[in-house]
Amino acid sequence: MEIRRSKVLDKMRAGEVVLSTKVNIADSRVIEIAGLSGIDCIWTDMEHVGNDFAEIEKQNLATKAYGMDIMVRVQRGCYSNMIRPLELDASGIMVPHIMSLEDAKNVVYMTKFHPIGRRPIDGGNADGGFGYVGLDDYLKQSNERKFVCVQIEDPEPMAELDEIAALDGIDMLFFGPADFSHGIGAPGQFDHPQLVEARRKVAEAARKHGKFAGTVGGASQLAELVKMGYSYINIGADVSALRRHFSGIYNDFNEAMKNI
Repeated sequence: MEIRRSKVLDKMRAGEVVLSTKVNIADSRVIEIAGLSGIDCIWTDMEHVGNDFAEIEKQNLATKAYGMDIMVRVQRGCYSNMIRPLELDASGIMVPHIMSLEDAKNVVYMTKFHPIGRRPIDGGNADGGFGYVGLDDYLKQSNERKFVCVQIEDPEPMAELDEIAALDGIDMLFFGPADFSHGIGAPGQFDHPQLVEARRKVAEAARKHGKFAGTVGGASQLAELVKMGYSYINIGADVSALRRHFSGIYNDFNEAMKNI
């Protein structure tokens, strides 16, 4: 028995672009709908959203049923917050607000196994086939097939960006424009020159060191982002889709009522 492969890593390693979408709602049926739509990866959240590990487990099972990956944005804190999604067999984790090279080194230390880091070993959970995967295979394949994505979403780590990207154990750099704009004192100004330059530098650093770059965007930005070097693009979110849907119903209702 083996650790399951990551669709995200396999596609990016083959030079393809991954389509992701963000899911805030805990109900795993949302993920089933996304799976039927053909989306590659679900980005679920424990930083800003009140999901617990039982909900993450159900979401993960839904992605596995539809051949998708799931990336869990973890809570910062103890190592358990970072490794439990992996032990539930999540495809990868996203660690928010990496602020320095030392911060990134600590993430690697806690989330990758020997010889890269010192992630605590269990192997008796879903990611290790509840013990059916041998220890040597478990450690080696986990390092190769579970991805660690770090968010560059603040100006502080930019001074050490090249060193962060060079770290063995970092699989993806993810540029977060919203918090970056906040961090430079220009909230929501996504065309700010400092933000535009940072987005370019993140992709360049990832490419230079054989890592992958991810970010958020829209279909209209896809060509620009891919040309820049981004191969993991998150488009949209469930809450945004529902907001548009319910606003549309409300507006259609009011328009119809004018004719009654």
